[in-house]
Amino acid sequence: MAEALSNSEFKLISPRGGDVQSGSAATLSCLVSPELSAVGMEIRWFKGTDCVCLYKNRQVTEGRGYEDRVSLITQELQRGNVSLQIRNCRLSDTGDYLCQVTSGDTTEECTVRVGDTAFGSIKFIKVIGVSK
Repeated sequence: MAEALSNSEFKLISPRGGDVQSGSAATLSCLVSPELSAVGMEIRWFKGTDCVCLYKNRQVTEGRGYEDRVSLITQELQRGNVSLQIRNCRLSDTGDYLCQVTSGDTTEECTVRVGDTAFGSIKFIKVIGVSK
């Protein structure tokens, strides 16, 4: 059972992302390593000083300006997947996002960069995995 491990011994990793056409959904990948259940952990996603999404006490709260656009894949938390999904991506969504996961007295952080690229007249949002 994964929870038999000490939850204070984990780190966050961010696999490389991919391109998402502006207006569709992007997933900012962040995983607990080794694979531990994150159901009982506190998860915060920030863009700058703005809290984009908060998971605490098994409840998800969306940040101001992100209502109905962001979510965690709650069914994946058991497998340590704390990735953030952003729907209806906008170019204003580009920037660095900080994922902060707290378990007991331990807090780990990971940064995921979202940039933009243009192919002709089509704008794409590029999710780039960047770890601390």
